[in-house]
Amino acid sequence: MNKIIITDATLRYKAEASAEHGGNAYGFKAVIETAKLLDRAGVDVIEMGSVSSKKTDGLILKTAAAAVSAKLAVIGGMTAEQIDTTWEILSFAKSARIIIALPVSAVQMEYLCHKKPAAMLENITTLVSHAASLCDDVEFAAVDVTRADREFILSAVNTAVSAGAKSVTLCDTAGVMMPWEFSELISYIRDGISSDVAVGVECSDNFGVAAACAFEAVRAGCSYVKTGICGTGLPSLLSVCTALSQKSDYMNANTDVNMTVLRRTAAQISAIWEDGRRKTDFDDEDESSSLLLDSHSDIDALRNAAESMGYDLSEADLAGVYDVFRTVAEKKKVTQKELEAIIATSAMQVPTTYTLDSFVINSGNIITSTAHITLDRDGRKLEGVSVGDGPIDAAFLAIEQIIGHHFELDDFQIQSVTEGREAVGDAIVKLRSQGRLYSGRGISTDIVGASIAAYISALNKIVYEERGI
Repeated sequence: MNKIIITDATLRYKAEASAEHGGNAYGFKAVIETAKLLDRAGVDVIEMGSVSSKKTDGLILKTAAAAVSAKLAVIGGMTAEQIDTTWEILSFAKSARIIIALPVSAVQMEYLCHKKPAAMLENITTLVSHAASLCDDVEFAAVDVTRADREFILSAVNTAVSAGAKSVTLCDTAGVMMPWEFSELISYIRDGISSDVAVGVECSDNFGVAAACAFEAVRAGCSYVKTGICGTGLPSLLSVCTALSQKSDYMNANTDVNMTVLRRTAAQISAIWEDGRRKTDFDDEDESSSLLLDSHSDIDALRNAAESMGYDLSEADLAGVYDVFRTVAEKKKVTQKELEAIIATSAMQVPTTYTLDSFVINSGNIITSTAHITLDRDGRKLEGVSVGDGPIDAAFLAIEQIIGHHFELDDFQIQSVTEGREAVGDAIVKLRSQGRLYSGRGISTDIVGASIAAYISALNKIVYEERGI
């Protein structure tokens, strides 16, 4: 019986959706939670978003790499420089794969890459061989195969294999084939390449038959299937694994995914991305800006908005937040993200109890992330050392070790404020203590430093309010 490798591409699709709408904010907590849940269920490969910002995307990838055992796969890009940048970050993963995704249909080769077939074959050789020189697991994704010439598809696939690709994905990007047609295409390609090369499929649900196409591909000899959760347009992770589990004899295939865990995991991941309060960072502009206030919004409207976000502001804090809000609202409408930042910087401006003296972070692909934090309180140096699932988790745990108390991390957001190599990172941390929500904000060219500063800002508000830490 053949084992089918299960790849989940939810995080890649969410990142791509965000990029298409100009988004540059990352739901750090949502991404890492999703990756952990997929790993816990036994998903073999987790596809992450491509690297567009070394600071933001790099932090997410490094943290995910430390948190999961599954193979992490990332699209390398269309230039050698982009592949180098991707590998610089992806190399931290315990098991990594670079994906070289290039179109093979005439329309997409011309429109997206401005290349004729012969030039595209040269490009495939160049990019795949470069990726293979860095990473020992390279996947070639042939994009838009169902609108491409079959002979050229086979030529492109064999070119990629000769250049070092270990696996080949046939992507039905347009979603224009019926299951039996797709099965014939898979058989044609499978018969035309080495049996050592893994062939996988990525099926679009344009006709509503993505899952059926995937199952026909399995019967035709493909060895892995790309799936998704929450509106990716790919075959459902839960549906594919359930069918493989219950129809394994018929399809002569099964999977190592833990179905008991997956049923619970799928619901949890759906909740992460579909809950309106948490679905801000990878959704489009309209959804992420669902909470819109303007210069006509009075203080009661602001109070209601803050309460809907979980904040219980005192009259003094509400007045302070409203003053800052009015300044912003005179120029533009205020979204939920912007109101979060205003509350974090304007509410509960309290005396500083803890200040950051220094921090040292150690992280890599073969070591567990560690953090050594030194805080100053009333002239005393307090030190904490901890390990964690990534550098930021380790830093937060080290701070908790110093203060001797654990707080629920309600939310954690990171976004780039400026562009370029010296981009400034903006972090917001929301801690919950005794039922109340406290937020802090940190800004730095170092994302870890910004995150630590945001945590300490929220911590100082808790200390001032509760007087017991």
